[in-house]
Amino acid sequence: MEWLQNLFVSQSAIQAIIVISLICALGLALGKIRVAGVSLGVTFVFFVGIIAGHFGLSIDPQMLKYAENFGLVVFVYALGLQVGPGFFSSVAHGGVKLNLIGLSLALLTLLCAVVLTLFLPVKLPDMMGVFCGATTNTPALGAVQQTLAQLGISANTPALGCAVTYPLGVVGVILGIIFMRKVFIRPSEISPHSVQQVPKPKITEFEVTNPGIKDKTVAEIAHFTNCHFVISRLWRDGDVSIPTSSTRLHMHDHLLVTSTPDDVESLHIVFGQQDKTDWNAKDIDWNAVDRQLVSKPFIVTRRQINGKTLGSLRLRNLYGVNISRVYRNGVPLLATPDLRLQLGDKIIVVGEEKALDKIEPLLGNAVNVLDEPNLFAIFIGIVLGIALGMIPFHFPGISLPVRLGLAGGPIIMGILVGRFGPQLHMVTYTTVSANLMLRAIGLALYLACLGLDSGAHFFETVFRSEGALWVVIGFFLTVVPTVVVGVATVKGFKIDFGTTAGMLCGSMANPMALDYANSSLPGDRASVAYATVYPLCMFARVILVQVAILCLI
Repeated sequence: MEWLQNLFVSQSAIQAIIVISLICALGLALGKIRVAGVSLGVTFVFFVGIIAGHFGLSIDPQMLKYAENFGLVVFVYALGLQVGPGFFSSVAHGGVKLNLIGLSLALLTLLCAVVLTLFLPVKLPDMMGVFCGATTNTPALGAVQQTLAQLGISANTPALGCAVTYPLGVVGVILGIIFMRKVFIRPSEISPHSVQQVPKPKITEFEVTNPGIKDKTVAEIAHFTNCHFVISRLWRDGDVSIPTSSTRLHMHDHLLVTSTPDDVESLHIVFGQQDKTDWNAKDIDWNAVDRQLVSKPFIVTRRQINGKTLGSLRLRNLYGVNISRVYRNGVPLLATPDLRLQLGDKIIVVGEEKALDKIEPLLGNAVNVLDEPNLFAIFIGIVLGIALGMIPFHFPGISLPVRLGLAGGPIIMGILVGRFGPQLHMVTYTTVSANLMLRAIGLALYLACLGLDSGAHFFETVFRSEGALWVVIGFFLTVVPTVVVGVATVKGFKIDFGTTAGMLCGSMANPMALDYANSSLPGDRASVAYATVYPLCMFARVILVQVAILCLI
């Protein structure tokens, strides 16, 4: 049975794969167990890794570091790729406020740590290590160690303080989110909706009764209204047609118009009378609306279309058809001429049956093509993300450069590739299940290696008197500021709990807590909020610990 022992004990590439896989499998199985209706999910992998490390299980250090870093990079890059399409619109609608709240959490946590040094037998360098562990911010720990070394102070104990408080720092944010949801949050404060790139389009019927637009072309009307709209059908004297930009409107024409909800009232003034028919009901049979036109969905699967604008395809002029709606990842988008199509988009085309048959080869409409993995965007994005994370940023008054690191660089690059990749004709489409698989594998690898690395000396340090005190302080620094800022955000700023949870996870640099928030809260608001605040708050903590040491020692 020596061969079996070698599989688990003798350090090799195969032994590393087996150990990490077993830790992940056991942790994921135990993570499904619910206690008081709560399960930790993939986070349990972390605790299984700590226990395995405590009992002497180990793998080659280089293999351990590689698997840990690779898992983290894959997780955060896939997350950025997912939230990228809606990220910038989210920032424009509340990103500044979220970042300010995230920074307030960072400042409150640091203030609590500094105040505790006045009342407890913990020196400031050790407290800064505890602070880094409580906020799961290893780049900040590196800044602490380098600043202390410049001052000629030993940097060993801060690293130990970070190591023993890191595990409860991971769990503390999760427990804080659970506590807030159970005690303070009402169901109405948990938004069930996903973040949308644009407001959901609304379909409205108008009768032209405004004499000011009589005999005006659609292009002329669009020019002076400043409203985005699409006229999918025009009824005139019992006939139906698809208007082009040069079509002139007559009095008493009936128009079926798709626009944003905010523009409906303005268009009411422009066109005239609004019909009371509800054209937004889910059970409408569009092919029964009139006999001459057919409404049919197509899936964009032709790679040459990826990144092109709707206007550049000239479908209305060349084929006599109109695009009434576009669905991206289930989210309806307004089909404006400047909307860039992406692989996987579902577009609703209105026109005559013969014209629609000609459209299909242009768009692709081959669903099986979407099953093929588009790995180029993933691997090239990871390379660029790591390179971005290694760029040093120099700030006045701070002697050491600040870097985004392996967690910050890839998530920002994922956002950029997800948002702008199609404009460069890069295929960034991945199915939701494929993205979730990448994130789950990456996070499980990261947690297994992190736990295995922490477990060797974890219990030994915790059961020392100063170690136990560090753990208690770290847990306090994690949970109390998180709950205080979280409740104030929901109750005071009226921000939904999904966004708040993501903001808290991003400010505390805690991807494990984000995974819990994603699995327990509806929509993708938590992921977008996390990506919104993470870079700035990570920078801020790195700078704040250096300022605290330089000013208070």
